[in-house]
Amino acid sequence: MSLKERITEDMKAAMRAKDARRLSAIRLLLAGIKQVEIDRRVVLADADVVAVVEKEIKKRRDAIEQYRAAKRDDLAAAEEFEAETLAVYLPQQADEGEIVAVVDAAVAAAGGGPAAMGKVMAAVRNQLAGRADMTRVAQLVKARLAG
Repeated sequence: MSLKERITEDMKAAMRAKDARRLSAIRLLLAGIKQVEIDRRVVLADADVVAVVEKEIKKRRDAIEQYRAAKRDDLAAAEEFEAETLAVYLPQQADEGEIVAVVDAAVAAAGGGPAAMGKVMAAVRNQLAGRADMTRVAQLVKARLAG
């Protein structure tokens, strides 16, 4: 079963269970997937679906930060629930040790200095796509290249 099929089955299960919050989050994800399919005129493979899931989760995280800054904890909680609901569809996340090892290997291969940031991030992105928060990885890469 493809990831898209799994998401569709989870939507049906949420409908049967009358879980409105979960159903809403999954429908938004499926709408995002469908929009990308229409824009590209293709049926997305699992890797592309994971990229859409990551994009949707990033939107939720950005909204959480803005809601917290505006002291709207009720809206932030709703966005957190949606992000947690969507995170189920990501591959198993890499642990901190694995991320550090991948970053260190990429830095060693690309050489040091801030100019190597693009090369290092390209190498790291290939290995950690969908398995790590790339914002956090970029911060780690900057720290490694600076020091």
